[in-house]
Amino acid sequence: MRQSSEAPTPRPSAAPAALPAPPTVPDDAALFLDVDGCLLPFAPSPDAVQVPPGLVERLHVLHTHLDGALALVSGRNVATLDALFAPAVFNAAGLHGVERRRTGQTGTPAEVPPGLVRVRDAARVIVDAYPGALVEDKGAAIALHWRMVDDAGKRAAGIALHAFAAGAVTGLPEYQLQPGDHVIELRPRHADKGSAILAFLAEAPFAGRRPVFAGDDLTDEPGFEAVNILGGISILVGDRPGSAARFHLSSPDAVHRWLGVPAPLPLQETPR
Repeated sequence: MRQSSEAPTPRPSAAPAALPAPPTVPDDAALFLDVDGCLLPFAPSPDAVQVPPGLVERLHVLHTHLDGALALVSGRNVATLDALFAPAVFNAAGLHGVERRRTGQTGTPAEVPPGLVRVRDAARVIVDAYPGALVEDKGAAIALHWRMVDDAGKRAAGIALHAFAAGAVTGLPEYQLQPGDHVIELRPRHADKGSAILAFLAEAPFAGRRPVFAGDDLTDEPGFEAVNILGGISILVGDRPGSAARFHLSSPDAVHRWLGVPAPLPLQETPR
C-alpha cells in the first residue's frame, strides 16, 4: 500500500447503518483497534477519557487467545497508550503510525523537530484567548481542541485555530493538517495507520493472520484500505459517512459487546 502524504478524504460508500455488523473475531485474526471513539468514548478533553471496567482484562484475554496478535493503533503517542491501559502493555502504533512498539520491547519516541516546539508554544498563547480551548502535546504532533469552548465562542475559536494551524504547517514541510471534530492536528506526513498495520503484519505474531481493524475517523481510512486489500475485516465505529469500511458498529459500547467485554453490573441501591 502506498503511504499517503495527504489527509484521507471521504469517498462514496454505503451509509454506515446499511453496513452489516462484523462477524465474531476470528481465531486467526490479527486484531487492530483504534482507541478514542472506538475502544473509549469521547470525553470533553483528551485527559478526561476513562477506560471502562473490564476492558483491559478482556483485551488481555484476546491478546493471549490470538497469540499476541493484538495491537492498539491510535493518534495518541505510545507512552500515553501505556498509561491509559496500565498495567497491561499491548503492541501499539502511536501518532497515526509514526511510533510503533511491540509488547516486551522498549519503544523510542518520535523525534520532535524544533519548529514544532515553536508552534506548540505559540499555540498555547492563541488558545488562551478562548477559554476551554487547549493544546494537546503529543510529542511529535500537536492537536488544538475547542470542544469545551462555550457555544458563543466556539465558531470563532474554530476559525482562529484552523487559521493558526494552516499558517504554522507551511513552515513544517514534513507535517500535514488533520482536521477532526472540534480539533485540528499537525502531524507527520510520512506514516499513517495503514502503513503501521502493514508493518505489524510483516512480523510475528501477526504474519499470516487475517487482519481485523476497527476505527471511527478519517485517520482510520488508510487502515481500512490496507485491511480490505488483504481480504480482512474493516469496521467503522459511529455514523461518519463516506468510509471504505465494510462493516459497522454504532458506538464504543457496541465495540465492547463485539469484543465480549462483560457488561457493567447495575448499581445497587443502598438499603435504608
